[in-house]
Amino acid sequence: MIVRLLSLFAAVFAIAQGGIIACVDQTSLGGNLYLVNRTFQLAKDYVPPDLVKPEVRTQGSNVTLRREAAKALEELFAAAKEAGHSLVAVSGYRSYASQNAIYRRKVSNTGSAEKAGLLVALPGSSEHQLGLAVDLGRASSTQLNYSFGRSREGQWVSENAHCFGFIVRYRAEWTEVTGIAEEPWHLRFVGVPHAAELKRLDMPLEMYIYQLSQASFGAYFTEGFGG
Repeated sequence: MIVRLLSLFAAVFAIAQGGIIACVDQTSLGGNLYLVNRTFQLAKDYVPPDLVKPEVRTQGSNVTLRREAAKALEELFAAAKEAGHSLVAVSGYRSYASQNAIYRRKVSNTGSAEKAGLLVALPGSSEHQLGLAVDLGRASSTQLNYSFGRSREGQWVSENAHCFGFIVRYRAEWTEVTGIAEEPWHLRFVGVPHAAELKRLDMPLEMYIYQLSQASFGAYFTEGFGG
């Protein structure tokens, strides 16, 4: 644990040459590491200030992301195409109202708020509202299901997303921490340095931010994260 904390602390300085300041900037609203889940929720009226449409193949015309994430997605799609894979952006920014509609529909379909909560985020707790999350499909199927993770495209994304600043946010073995079931199609933009560290450390974003904050500030400032 001590070695890992020291590694993370060193990573903060390497990323922005100023550990505490860098950690505050990146984990504040507007920063790439801002954590959104059932514990840390967004206000109903939050809308990112710099939403743009990425120049990639999309399902429909309403897929938008924050500017930096959109540019990174364009680079990811270009690299995937060079490798022989055709990706499709299915969903990007999602307003609170859209989240609420999706959640209510899932509750109705599953017959249980508990089951629905594992499959879709509660309103206000979706990373999509940050404008930093994107759901991917493939040209042959834009259905958001586990088959994406088993496909050639999904496997390529899993192995290479970090090179462009994205992480596969929800894995089956992390459900107890994230509160969300496996979603191999859901990518979260955190920036290349953090994505590379998360790939190397093989941990969910919650644990990474917790340990990064603990290394920078001490346990006093990380009580809300849990153990």
